[in-house]
Amino acid sequence: GAQLGLEFQMGLLPRTQVGVHRTSDRTTSLFAQYNLLQERDGHILGLSLHGAIDGTNNFRDSYTPTLGVEVSRKLGLVAAVYAMPQWVNNTNPLPAEVVDHNSTFVVGLGTRVRVLRSTYLVLEGSPRVGGYKPGVNHVAFGVEKVVGGHTFQLNFSNGVGTTPGQVARGGGSNSDWYMGFNIARKFWR
Repeated sequence: GAQLGLEFQMGLLPRTQVGVHRTSDRTTSLFAQYNLLQERDGHILGLSLHGAIDGTNNFRDSYTPTLGVEVSRKLGLVAAVYAMPQWVNNTNPLPAEVVDHNSTFVVGLGTRVRVLRSTYLVLEGSPRVGGYKPGVNHVAFGVEKVVGGHTFQLNFSNGVGTTPGQVARGGGSNSDWYMGFNIARKFWR
């Protein structure tokens, strides 16, 4: 079967957003982000603080908190690059008294490149540089089409994880690939 996810994000205050993401395996992630620096304000980079907590079984079991920063840079009107170092706790599913490493340090890397007026290629990877590192590093690529306020994305990945905890646990293998489809809609006030 498919891994389904539904996410809702809302900007509560200027430069701040909060959201909730729930997957079909009943993992729920609550997250918040605060933009410290924005390129449109004349800064050379965008810089945001990010925090999240995943909970399995509809946020009743096995909590996985995440803290990180997101650095972004636009390259003209055709591309953007991103780096997101983050600490993810409670990534090892074994009981805490059995394991030495129960946290993972991940550096998410990504890019989005415009190839046509409203079509983009995307690539992301999440190398785990410290702590608990089972499986293989999560890697994904895809194509996006922007139509009005909607973004449609067809993607391919070596894992089905969509929350910070799931991505930190890595992909299944480099020989198993999964196809996904995302639809996003922005509403402006």
